[in-house]
Amino acid sequence: MLSRPKPGESEMDLLRFQSQFLAAGAAPAVQLVKKGNRGGSDANSDRPPLQDHRDVVMLDNLPDLPPALVHSPPKRARSSPGHPLPEDEDPEEKLRRHDQHITAVLTKIIERDTSSVTVNLPMPSGVAFPAVFHRSQDTQGKSATSGKRSIFAQEIAARRIAEARVPSVGEVVPNLGPPEGAVTCETPTPRDQGCQLPGSSHSFQGPNLVTGKGLRDQEAEQEAQTIHEENIARLQAMAPEEILQEQQRLLAQLALALPVTPQKEWLHMDTVELEKLHWTQDLPPLRRQQTQERMQARFSLQGELLAPDVDLPTHLGLHHHGEEAERAGYSLQELFHLTRSQVSQQRALALHVLAQVISRAQAGEFGDRLAGSVLSLLLDAGFLFLLRFSLDDRVDGVIATAIRALRALLVAPGDEELLDSTFSWYHGALTFPLMPSQEDKEDEDEDEECPAEKAKRKSPEEESRPPPDLARHDVIKGLLATSLLPRLRYLLEVTYPGPAVVLDILAVLIRLARHSLESATRVLECPRLIETIVREFLPTSWSPVGAGPTPSLYKVPCATAMKLLRVLASAGRNIAARLLSSFDLRSRLCRFIAEAPQELALPPEEAETLSTEALRLWAVAASYGQGGDLYRELYPVLMRALQVVPQELSTHPPQPLSMQRIAALLTLLTQLTLAAGSTPAEAISDSAEASLSATPSLVTWTQVSGLQPLVEPCLRQTLKLLSRPEMWRAVGPVPVACLLFLGAYYQAWSQQPSSCPEDWLQDMERLSEELLLPLLSQPTLGGLWDSLRHCSPLCNPLSCAPAPEAPPSLVSLGCSGGCPSLSLAGSASPFPFLTALLSLLNTLTQIHKGLCGQLAAILAAPGLQNYFLQCVAPGAAPHLTPFSAWALRHEYHLQYLALALAQKAAALQLLPAPHAALHHGMALALLSRLLPGSEHLAHELLLSCVFRLELLPERTSGGPEAADFSDQLSLGSSKVPWCGQGSLLAQACQDLPSIRSCYLTHCLPARASLLASQALHRGELQRVPTLLLPVPTEPLLPTDWPFLPLIHLYHRASDTPSGLSPMDTVGTAMRVLQWVLVLESWRPQALWAVPPAARLARLMCVFLVDSELFRESPVQHLVAALLAQLCQPQILPNLNLDCPLPGLTSFPDLYANFLDHFEAVSFGDHLFGALVLLPLQRRFSVTLRLALFGEHVGALRALSLPLTQLPVSLECYTVPPEDNLALLQLYFRTLATGALRPHWCPVLYAVAVAHVNSFIFSQDPQSSDEVKAARRSMLQKTWLLADEGLRQHLLHYKLPNSTLPEGFELYSQLPPLREHYLQRLTSTVLQNGVSET
Repeated sequence: MLSRPKPGESEMDLLRFQSQFLAAGAAPAVQLVKKGNRGGSDANSDRPPLQDHRDVVMLDNLPDLPPALVHSPPKRARSSPGHPLPEDEDPEEKLRRHDQHITAVLTKIIERDTSSVTVNLPMPSGVAFPAVFHRSQDTQGKSATSGKRSIFAQEIAARRIAEARVPSVGEVVPNLGPPEGAVTCETPTPRDQGCQLPGSSHSFQGPNLVTGKGLRDQEAEQEAQTIHEENIARLQAMAPEEILQEQQRLLAQLALALPVTPQKEWLHMDTVELEKLHWTQDLPPLRRQQTQERMQARFSLQGELLAPDVDLPTHLGLHHHGEEAERAGYSLQELFHLTRSQVSQQRALALHVLAQVISRAQAGEFGDRLAGSVLSLLLDAGFLFLLRFSLDDRVDGVIATAIRALRALLVAPGDEELLDSTFSWYHGALTFPLMPSQEDKEDEDEDEECPAEKAKRKSPEEESRPPPDLARHDVIKGLLATSLLPRLRYLLEVTYPGPAVVLDILAVLIRLARHSLESATRVLECPRLIETIVREFLPTSWSPVGAGPTPSLYKVPCATAMKLLRVLASAGRNIAARLLSSFDLRSRLCRFIAEAPQELALPPEEAETLSTEALRLWAVAASYGQGGDLYRELYPVLMRALQVVPQELSTHPPQPLSMQRIAALLTLLTQLTLAAGSTPAEAISDSAEASLSATPSLVTWTQVSGLQPLVEPCLRQTLKLLSRPEMWRAVGPVPVACLLFLGAYYQAWSQQPSSCPEDWLQDMERLSEELLLPLLSQPTLGGLWDSLRHCSPLCNPLSCAPAPEAPPSLVSLGCSGGCPSLSLAGSASPFPFLTALLSLLNTLTQIHKGLCGQLAAILAAPGLQNYFLQCVAPGAAPHLTPFSAWALRHEYHLQYLALALAQKAAALQLLPAPHAALHHGMALALLSRLLPGSEHLAHELLLSCVFRLELLPERTSGGPEAADFSDQLSLGSSKVPWCGQGSLLAQACQDLPSIRSCYLTHCLPARASLLASQALHRGELQRVPTLLLPVPTEPLLPTDWPFLPLIHLYHRASDTPSGLSPMDTVGTAMRVLQWVLVLESWRPQALWAVPPAARLARLMCVFLVDSELFRESPVQHLVAALLAQLCQPQILPNLNLDCPLPGLTSFPDLYANFLDHFEAVSFGDHLFGALVLLPLQRRFSVTLRLALFGEHVGALRALSLPLTQLPVSLECYTVPPEDNLALLQLYFRTLATGALRPHWCPVLYAVAVAHVNSFIFSQDPQSSDEVKAARRSMLQKTWLLADEGLRQHLLHYKLPNSTLPEGFELYSQLPPLREHYLQRLTSTVLQNGVSET
């Protein structure tokens, strides 16, 4: 027996086994039979099967390589032997004819014609759903089958038996009448007469229910009859019992009022819970609101606020089964509940609606129809973290809607449009951080730190605070604490979302970068985030993209991604350097700038925006002196772009995107020109300044000297459109950028040591004669000056009103609705052009003094004069909001540049006296309004404008003499004999240089902030640390800045127990008092923002510095003059000591300290006493009088100020009568005990006598019993006084009169009423004695 092959045996072994098998001649285990042809009619059909021919495997003839794989020839179908296929018959037609598949049935479906059918709503029913067919209904009566079969198999078997059953003639349906209410046909048609069941008295005379309505007219009757015949055939195939059973089942379903009887087979359905079926009922009627009670706000699916009484149809999907089911819409609480649904579509829908609500709320659509802020309510409810949790969802749709909602919450579209459109303005690239102001002010040493170091340092408390606490004060910080950046990076890097989601993520990242330097640094340092954005959305090569929707943004350049890098670079010079060096942005800038927008193989709008953003990013880098090496590479490209600018400006109408791109190009050239003119940074020892220094610029003057001949024609071309408002607005940013470039060009040219001064001076004269002077004489330019007042935020404070939805934790400019045309940022605003024009004029006059006389004529424009008059007039200043800070900063630029030009003209005696006084008042107003980031402007105003003699024309026009004459008329020489204001003012004008030095010492901001601001405004690009300005919490200087050195002196004296040097204190106090006197006399509007009570408190600080300062004669004269100014009739009524005062926690506390100092060191000084007496007037708080008469009685002996030197009328102390019982008792006690005597304190002696007299003779019937008893006791004691003079004064006092020695008049004889009252009281005293109180 042959063995089977075993594992491991080779092919040779198999061949050997085959040879042995063939030699043995054994029968094979399997017989191989070869069949013949399929047709059977073959010629060899009768050949017997081959038994002996065996297949033998031979390896000798096999090839070494396997045969090539080729397709086998297609097989052809062969016809069967008995049915040959005719040549003219189509197989497909034959297959269709014999096909029994379901598709053959579906192809015969006739579509219903509904063109003329009236659509009716379904009739309501009393049950929720049709009755469910239960298996127990059909199990009865069925015979059990052999074997175990499923219920489904039994149903199928029963159905087949019923269908195969043929009814006999005797099987009829007895008494099967028509349904009640059915319409029958009395005259059957011949076709209907045969439709009758055998043996039945009822005949089916055509269809009764099916009419064919809805089909075409020619097909309706035929189809209805066909359906009728099919129904008859089905009824004939059913047994009578089955027909009755089916009839009962249908009747049960149609019986609406049929009660439900639970069956035992129903699981957990033995009890009907009717309360769970309430939602199936009809909606209750909508209730009309009859009162003014607030109702819950409800919103549509588009975020629209629905009126409480709106009645909307239910098919809109706005009705649900929650509270107030009859009202359409969803409340915020219901939307929050829906975001936690297990159904992803519901979560996405809720987030979508919330995003729409937020967008509409920020746009101000809700107005005052809602009580409270929607955004604040959502943030307080935790909406921020709900969005953050939704970003971790598994469903892409939920993530997409969460990103959209996050963008709606954080990003205001109007803000980005505003900042982009003003990028090419004067310092338009500088922006305030969009972050809340810090609650705690930083110490002075922290202010000296570099801004970059302060941004990177985080307090331990902030690092340990949980995200909800951070978000309560700052939404962005709270979001960053939740690992938002890694999640956004994951979505971009791994999930590859659609274009809308990508744009939303980039917009959110831009908003995070605008928050602060710290946030921008975190975005930059997030692992692989910027790498992913640069790689995926800023590729250097891509497939062409046409117009229309883009299926994916990946591997396609995206302008929003380029904008993100630009905003990041604006946050700091170090970030810009890292972007240029670590992410290969140089090659991408070259790629997107080297080609014209129309050649970038992108949609036109996207290509223009991408090119613009690339130019802006380069301009930002050039603002730090970086990216200069690119200029050499792209010089031909920039020249070609400049050469085609006139052609693009000639396009009608000008394209806004093209104008923005041209303005960005000019801004870039401006920064490169400044870089060419800047000198290398000098060696700096201070570490704060050393961090700002950088390597010298790589751009040289010879590389930019040829730009001016190309830019100046563009400016000339745009200025021709000045008389055409529509065209002028369209090209608006281009002339602004041209003017700024020319200013930078001449500034850099004048700084070149190798150039000849005569060359640039002659070129300036040419520009002035050919371009600027004709421009200044145009009437249309006067129209621009006239429109300043209409577009000014200062003149129109309501234009800077806070946004309707502005939670303090989420800062926004509030420009969702866009800016009005007549506003600073509007299309008709004259501010950008006039500011750029003034900047150029200042540059030219600074370099070429001879042009000042001609170019300063612009200051005489009536529109500018009226604008300045309205700015210095007293009025409500705009509330400091993010938008108002942004707008006011640009307005202050124009004001400063105009004042700088006026200062140059005044130095040359070219400014008329009225204009000089107006410009000086404007300089004082501007100094108190400048915001953080404008430290250089404040320093320049103090240095050149505020203390300039030429801007004080009163000194030469009789101002001092007029002051002396006014004093004599209003006060009289006997009133305040030490007050000679004329000589004091003349001396102050002579001491203006010393006064300026004093204020420059005490009013300068922090040194680091001043250096950064100087670098920005002077064009020192190597020292610019960032384009982010400090947070505008308040103006740089307080409103009472004229008193600031005096306040510093007071605090230094308080902190130095040993005292200050007399020379330091006297000099500082004198300079401050001199300057305040100048302002009080000649510029009173400069102190209108300082309340008179605050001025009085500052004067009191002079006496609190030390014990000798107030004795100095110059100080005495200046304080007396200022006290006289404060007591003028037009100012004294506004003196209010009860209101909160800036810089003071409590005026009573300051007054108590003042009394202590007076009692200790005054020695009866009359001026000191006058300041003590001034707050004791009757209309001020009784607390001040109680402090003197209760706690500082000893000070009464030193208050020897004569009545004739009292700065105010004596009636201010005696009228109205005193009603405080405790103070009256103190008055009487000091009089009776001799602590208050007329030769010690004549003023208060007269005041006390007047009030005690009024009290003891008062007969007010409404007085309390305590007051009546005290009055009676005080009168009794007065009558019994041993001091006859005091007794006479108290009983016979008549009227106050400061001309008399006592200060009042006396009755020679008491009036009868008083005499009678006194006699009655004295008789009671004689009988009963003096009553005690």
